[in-house]
Amino acid sequence: MSERRVRPVAARKMARKYAWRRAAASPSPSSPEPTSPQQPQDASADPAADLGSVVQAVLYRDGVRVSAPASLADTFHELRDQRDGMAWIGLARPTEDELKSLAAEFDLHPLAVEDAMEAHQRPKLERYGETLFVVLRAARYLDAPEEVDFGELHVFVGPDFVITVRHGAAPDLSAVRRRMEESPELLKLGPEAVLYAILDAVVDGYAPVVAGVQNDIDEIETEVFRGDPEVSRRIYELSREMVEFQRATRPLVSMLHGLMAGFTKYGTDEELQRYLRDVADHVTHTSERVDGFRQALADILTVNATLVTQQQNAEMRALAEAGFEQNEEIKKISSWAAILFAPTLVGTIYGMNFQNMPELHWAFGYPFAIGLMGVVCTTLYVIFKRRDWL
Repeated sequence: MSERRVRPVAARKMARKYAWRRAAASPSPSSPEPTSPQQPQDASADPAADLGSVVQAVLYRDGVRVSAPASLADTFHELRDQRDGMAWIGLARPTEDELKSLAAEFDLHPLAVEDAMEAHQRPKLERYGETLFVVLRAARYLDAPEEVDFGELHVFVGPDFVITVRHGAAPDLSAVRRRMEESPELLKLGPEAVLYAILDAVVDGYAPVVAGVQNDIDEIETEVFRGDPEVSRRIYELSREMVEFQRATRPLVSMLHGLMAGFTKYGTDEELQRYLRDVADHVTHTSERVDGFRQALADILTVNATLVTQQQNAEMRALAEAGFEQNEEIKKISSWAAILFAPTLVGTIYGMNFQNMPELHWAFGYPFAIGLMGVVCTTLYVIFKRRDWL
């Protein structure tokens, strides 16, 4: 496309039943994410920032921030000293040593730690003893290149801790932390409430992607019927992105249903159950939209192939008609050339003025030559006319 339009990426703005959601759209500047020289702020707040190893560790008690230790070692010590406290540790592309220290302190399962160190995992939910391990695929729509960027998030949820390991720019976990801190009644429900907030942020992040893709499909439909030669490539690329989007959203449906199935067994708070069911409804809706996008793109690709075939057939038919007309013209030209060749041949021979030429001194020689020319030309004309060459 020679000109790109600024795409209206409209996120869902649904009315929530809980008060903390109302403050999400405009985070309070009075409660910024605390940082220290060893702990830069979550890089997801700026997608263009360098996503090197970033550590955030904050301790909470009864839904209120207690401290922000300067290192992981201090976090471990303070958590052991705190009674009924909860640690929320955020990592972005951590080093192996950082994960090993966390695994040793919180007794994380080696298989889960191995998955967290290596990205490109499928979305899943697994329980290792008292620790819940969740893998999520976040997404964001990049308007300028008109493509979907996928990130990966690994979450460890234990009795008194939440550890997030992020691979990619999405989601904005610093915004999730601010929202939770502004809702101490929800945060005091513990690690499961933090998991809910992260799930909700990931699922809500799908809304701008859905809006952007819907716009892309509308544009593609216009380009298909306009005969844009580049549209086939665009359909293919968007179809590939929808395959990735489907892989990110479809497993979430069964994951959340599995989480809801354990409400009674693990004593999940009733209010938190309602929130998780709300997230499950949203992810089901998103998954259905993505399925619809894939089917729509498949249909558009079929229509485009049909239109391209029709156009090629029309071009071939036009070429065939042009060739037929050209052949007709060649036959006419060839016929007249043959007719004119006969008198030219006779006249050329007798115009050579040799002394001993036949009939040269015959009184009827000239009329005979003229008559011969006429007979030959007439015979050739009749033959070509019967064969439809003239």
